[in-house]
Amino acid sequence: MRYESPETTEAAVELLAGEGPRCRVLAGGTDLLVQLRAGMISPERIVDIKRIRETQEIRVDDGALVVGAAVSGAELGEHPQAKGIWPGVVEAAELIGSTQIQGRATLGGNLCNASPAADTVPALIAAGARCRIAGPHGMRTIPVEDVCTGPGQISLGAGEFVLAFEFPVRPPRSSDAYLRFIPRTEMDIAVVGVGINLTLDEGGHCVSARVAVGAVAPTAIVVEKAGATLVGTRCDEQTLEAMAAEVRAACRPIDDKRGTAEYRTAVAGVLAIRATRIAVERARNA
Repeated sequence: MRYESPETTEAAVELLAGEGPRCRVLAGGTDLLVQLRAGMISPERIVDIKRIRETQEIRVDDGALVVGAAVSGAELGEHPQAKGIWPGVVEAAELIGSTQIQGRATLGGNLCNASPAADTVPALIAAGARCRIAGPHGMRTIPVEDVCTGPGQISLGAGEFVLAFEFPVRPPRSSDAYLRFIPRTEMDIAVVGVGINLTLDEGGHCVSARVAVGAVAPTAIVVEKAGATLVGTRCDEQTLEAMAAEVRAACRPIDDKRGTAEYRTAVAGVLAIRATRIAVERARNA
């Protein structure tokens, strides 16, 4: 096994394309190294992308946040603009692992590990974030929800890797929230995770909303009907219950040791209501 640490996007693409499926990208390594030690994977080449400048940046361009794929959760949590603009995304990133893991775990790695229960993915999807992907044919940008195609599977081709995440410009009175349920108080895998992103008008009515749920299907999903239920309302209790019903209807979970399908479905509705209340309160104060 060979370890490479290129300093440019072009060099990383060339290295990744050269080995094809026998090559793996290293961002934070908190999933990759576990898989290596367990013998789950045996790549011919590992390409560390952390020395590429674009993967380490956090910047705001004309109000739009851009976060490099190799930015750690700890770095993101300490960035005042990121926390102010997208608090739900930041709180999702800060839920990954322990303090030590926080210093390594990245948005790019959490997405491309393609776990249905990944914490940042519902928050990123709800935010409408897009992935800037580098590859042999240049750069392309796709929605986060188009990356994962199933457990452990992603849509990226040979030589491609996620370079950065682009977030849309925030309208006034907008905010987001992420909540998850886990069996323990910390450092566990989500039974359910829900991300909410919404915008209110001056009268407090919801004018746009996105709802995404994780750990209830093979990939994190956008529940478009749930978001549409909130639009045009003041997110009152009756509306929240209707929104939660749409979330539950979209769930396709499995039974496992962390919860039954029935339990996961019920919890998804509860978390959707709670996360929406938080996002609404933040938007009112934004």
